[in-house]
Amino acid sequence: MLDEKDIKDAKDILSRMNPNQKINYHTILTKLISDWKSRELRPKILLHSCCAPCSTYTLEFMTQYADVTILFANSNIHPEAEYRKRALVQKEFIEEFNKRTGNNVGFIEDEYKPVDFFRKVRGLEREKEGGARCTVCFQMRLDIVARRAQELGYDYFGSALTLSPKKNSELINNIGLEVQEIFDVKYLPSDFKKNNGYSRSVEMCKEYDVYRQCYCGCVFAAMDQGIKFEKNEI
Repeated sequence: MLDEKDIKDAKDILSRMNPNQKINYHTILTKLISDWKSRELRPKILLHSCCAPCSTYTLEFMTQYADVTILFANSNIHPEAEYRKRALVQKEFIEEFNKRTGNNVGFIEDEYKPVDFFRKVRGLEREKEGGARCTVCFQMRLDIVARRAQELGYDYFGSALTLSPKKNSELINNIGLEVQEIFDVKYLPSDFKKNNGYSRSVEMCKEYDVYRQCYCGCVFAAMDQGIKFEKNEI
């Protein structure tokens, strides 16, 4: 872990911006990276990933500048068989990515606790995808990665969720910066879909033959999309 004085806080950069200026979180990230490079720093980052596809370009980009470990913490995924499949695909992608690139990306799988997710979103079951239920889900997972990053001595915590064009990156970053105030670890701002990140992720999924799921994860979003589950899976 770097010394506290070496860990640049994204809020320092944001505080110097025009308050009326629209925030480009990819630009904020590149400013952090420029600072690391100028001081020859290579921080340790614990990065939440919702699935292997979202980790593809994210890892390709971030491993140029930092030592990254992926935390697979996704108790929202339903059913359990789908969760197990996505966790395995994530682990296998990291292993193959390391083999092909010479990197040493770590992998941590958090405990699968779907009951915790259902408790968190109680009363929000009928919310549309992208609504209040998703906000609670983002908060839950960013809390988990921040807590683990603090416990394990990482310099930053963040999430690969911002790679998806279907996710509200501004909301995710705002939540991440709020979570930073609770834990003794800095938040890594990002908008990984920028700079052709999403299109590159699609290419990498083909190159690595990565399974791409057809719904975000939770049973409510899946059913809203018309996906049918077996009775014993609901």
